[in-house]
Amino acid sequence: MSKLLRQLLVVFAALAVLATACGSDDDGDAGGSGDPVECETIDEVSLQLQWFAQAQFAGYYAAADEGIDEEFCLDLTIVEGGVDIVPQQQLASGAVDFAISWVPRVLASREGGIDVVNVGQVFQRSGTLQVSFADSGISSPSDFAGKKIGSWGFGNEFELLAGSRVNDVEPGTDYEIVQQSFDMTGLLSGEIDAAQAMIYNEYAQVLETENPATGELYTAEDLTVIDWNDVGTAMLQDAIWADGARLTDAAYQDITTRFIAASIKGWAWCRDNADACVDVVLNNGPTLGVSHQAWQLNEINNLIWPSPGGAGVMDQALWDQTVDIAVSEAVLADVPGADSFTTEYAEAAVDLLTAQGVDVTGTSWSPTTVVLLPGGE
Repeated sequence: MSKLLRQLLVVFAALAVLATACGSDDDGDAGGSGDPVECETIDEVSLQLQWFAQAQFAGYYAAADEGIDEEFCLDLTIVEGGVDIVPQQQLASGAVDFAISWVPRVLASREGGIDVVNVGQVFQRSGTLQVSFADSGISSPSDFAGKKIGSWGFGNEFELLAGSRVNDVEPGTDYEIVQQSFDMTGLLSGEIDAAQAMIYNEYAQVLETENPATGELYTAEDLTVIDWNDVGTAMLQDAIWADGARLTDAAYQDITTRFIAASIKGWAWCRDNADACVDVVLNNGPTLGVSHQAWQLNEINNLIWPSPGGAGVMDQALWDQTVDIAVSEAVLADVPGADSFTTEYAEAAVDLLTAQGVDVTGTSWSPTTVVLLPGGE
């Protein structure tokens, strides 16, 4: 069988999956170019987030609010996360159908006996930084020696620890690890020399703060940033997880493909309609300001796009790097089994969307310049 024929069969199979659950009419199609299709049945699905509503999860909110889920014969309910909520446990307990969580955290839970599977690797890059003031003398992990370095803990520290060690600086011995709150207060007050930050959240918090020396907001030039993607110890973060036991059921497999397709299409919509997408986020989570959410969406898009293999499809090299670091830092006792992730459903979703004309790689997208206002307003 030729490669082209195999590819065509995959596309036809993906379209057949959607047709099984959805009917059709003369006014629309599954691609959303017309009115939404009429479905013979609607499957209710629930998604557990790992934090509160914000632009980090914009694509899922867009899928629900813009009717994209309906195009795939789904009725999506999104469940917010929080400090005490462990998404993979919610998923394994049957409380929800899918969950969003970072890869190393869930792999550790899998070693503890939770049967969940990575079915869609949404973030293609890590968003974790270590941020210091430009006059701190810190420009690489090797400069941590003798400094106070902030860390959130709770599984967020692995890139920092591994990045230190590959630069021959031992955490806790060559420098002090300081428990950091989930903000930049410690950096701004001078209690720590380099703070942990997500590029889409805490880093922006500094840039939204007035520099007392100038009376203006801090700028990027006031700061030095260590990006673990550049250091080579970045680990995979936001992914879609499914219930491993339920993946033996054909109906759940079908729903999984359609849910990933709706999610990717939601993210593509947010990529191409950033302002409108920010409004969607604010309608669901108005606790953060407009400029902060706009910044966050821009940076989240930069973690997803481009996705050369198709959004949601795992990059094997990044998976291997994540696993290697997780094992070296004793996050995992051993390399996880081959059943820890699958590209089957994401690839089927990508083929389905490609047949609809959706840009699933985003190779032409580039980040915009977002002007942050005081306090992120």
